[in-house]
Amino acid sequence: MAVQPSVLPVPFALGTFSTPGQAAFPGLVAGDQVLDLSRALVSAPHSVRALLERWEEELPALAALARDGAHQDRQALSGLRVHAPVEPRQVFQSGANYRQHVIDLEMAHRPPDDPRAEEEARAAVADLMDRRAAEDLPYVFTGLPSAITGPYDDVVLPAWCEKPDWELELAAVISRPAHRVPVEEALSYVAGYTIANDLTDRATVFRRDMPAIGTDWLRSKNAPGFTPLGPYLVPAAFVTDSSDLRVTLKLNGETMQDESTKDMLFGVARLISYASRTARLLPGDLLLTGSPAGNGIHRGRLLRDGDVMEGTITGLGAQRTRCVAEHTS
Repeated sequence: MAVQPSVLPVPFALGTFSTPGQAAFPGLVAGDQVLDLSRALVSAPHSVRALLERWEEELPALAALARDGAHQDRQALSGLRVHAPVEPRQVFQSGANYRQHVIDLEMAHRPPDDPRAEEEARAAVADLMDRRAAEDLPYVFTGLPSAITGPYDDVVLPAWCEKPDWELELAAVISRPAHRVPVEEALSYVAGYTIANDLTDRATVFRRDMPAIGTDWLRSKNAPGFTPLGPYLVPAAFVTDSSDLRVTLKLNGETMQDESTKDMLFGVARLISYASRTARLLPGDLLLTGSPAGNGIHRGRLLRDGDVMEGTITGLGAQRTRCVAEHTS
């Protein structure tokens, strides 16, 4: 699907690009131009993840290259294929992290014999969410890097996938190893932010054969291409406040999700701190922060062949992906 790549109103961003017949390269995006960093930097990084391994050392050089508009290795963004901006080793995903989304979920599963009026029941759930944000822990699980695809690539809906759904999310990209990080220091471990669409097959989230086991995230979220990512990694210095960004997803031009990250129960810092209590986060790893209200399962409209999803987050650009049903012989 031919898509005109986003041009961002920031000094620069990072991404992964290629031309026909050539290997992908890490690029610095400034306006509508891309600079091949494997040639422009002395360290000659072969990928964005390799660049993140030296993030603090390379950041001043990146800023200087962005100011040098005459560098000979610049190419037009419009002539390049845009891949997912980074290849993480680990993907950490937060679930049930938007207040309104969880309230809607609770109301949708409200027992039919609940004697309370709807407004009273909703207020009680809202109070529970406020207490959870203040006193409880985030819900974080892991995904597979192999599910990641580019921001303009087609998304294949597997034949077995009965209820495919969208979940647009803010994704934080880790800049240096993080283990047992205090909340107060957590944001210093963020290199930047990007956009992720964490597709989910609602039919396989819960195990029907073993209800006591609970959720099956492998089956429901990790088919190849189920995580469109990008288009770019925008450095954290250019994102004024990750807790005040607009997350918007349109399906065939109709707005489905449109919410501020202010609605998150646990912000980026708390999520990183929590995940790092157990795991060691590595440069280039992704932390997906959850998806706001407006998913297809609650609208009674799930993804199907030919659907086009357009996702935007304030200052991070836009991704556009088309759904294609898998054809089996």
